[in-house]
Amino acid sequence: MKKLILFFSLIIAVLSCNAQNESPGSALPPYRILKTDSTWATPANLKHRRTVLIYFSPDCPHCQHLTMEMREKMKQFGDTQIVMITWSNNYDIRAIKSFVKEFNLTKYRNIIVGTEGYTYLVQRYYKIETTPYIAVFNANGKLSKAFRKAPEKVDTLIRAVKAAKS
Repeated sequence: MKKLILFFSLIIAVLSCNAQNESPGSALPPYRILKTDSTWATPANLKHRRTVLIYFSPDCPHCQHLTMEMREKMKQFGDTQIVMITWSNNYDIRAIKSFVKEFNLTKYRNIIVGTEGYTYLVQRYYKIETTPYIAVFNANGKLSKAFRKAPEKVDTLIRAVKAAKS
């Protein structure tokens, strides 16, 4: 009987360890990112509106393609906040600054780009293995939809944003 209890206890422990933070209604991760203007941003800086969190790498071709497509259809995102987070060596943001410049992201007031450095808090929170990882949150900061990889068309992301209701 003790072996059976131990066996089921181990199964429950393993299942709970593998639980994802991607269930609908999950909150924004408690990130702290260094932006390209050398200021810090946290979820407290966000306004109460829909938010798209994109975990990316500046040298990732899929991330670059997604960013280019999003730029072309930025008006369709409305006032959605877009938070682009990456990691970097000792908070070295040169690659991030180049990415922001290349895609002219300073032009969009609703986009925040920054690095979490080596904290990997967001990366661990979502168990991110590849970039880009995209999470869509409603105006209350609750997860509505997550994409483990970039959707084939940015219109899929736009539909997910519009469907993110409070």
